[in-house]
Amino acid sequence: MTLELITFIASILLGIIIYWRESQTNRVYRFFNKLLNSKELQMKSIEKKGFVYEQNFLLRLVFITSFFLIGILITRFLIPIDLATISLFASMIFGTLIGTYIAGFIFKSSAIIDEHSDSLEEKFNDVLEKGKDFIEDIKGEEPIAIKKVQEEIEKPKVEEKSARERLKDKGLL
Repeated sequence: MTLELITFIASILLGIIIYWRESQTNRVYRFFNKLLNSKELQMKSIEKKGFVYEQNFLLRLVFITSFFLIGILITRFLIPIDLATISLFASMIFGTLIGTYIAGFIFKSSAIIDEHSDSLEEKFNDVLEKGKDFIEDIKGEEPIAIKKVQEEIEKPKVEEKSARERLKDKGLL
């Protein structure tokens, strides 16, 4: 179990490295494309698609599985020791797939952050200014409403006539 966990974590890192490497250049994919396809079907020089970069899930799974299958076959011939090959094989494939998607998420989120970094700085500065204004309001004088209430409390109430006396004054009673 420990060996599988170590292999899984290492394969996640391998998936991130493979994705990053293919995002920089896709020479190996172009080589196989030129080797296997006719001139009309070969990919153009501006295309950035690779084995895992800009591929859908099924093709990523096929390419990664074939990569590890070739690696395990070579290892089995060089080192004839029987390890839990199938469980390691599955954890390497699954970890590498997860690593490619983690790398894709990191690259996309960093691109979005780069796009919106100016607006984020402006929003942050606006929040700072509003916070400073709020602190100044708190430290400043008492609000006007509180002053008015205090003045009303301090003023003595003038005795008003009751409703009955006002009606008598008008001659209605």
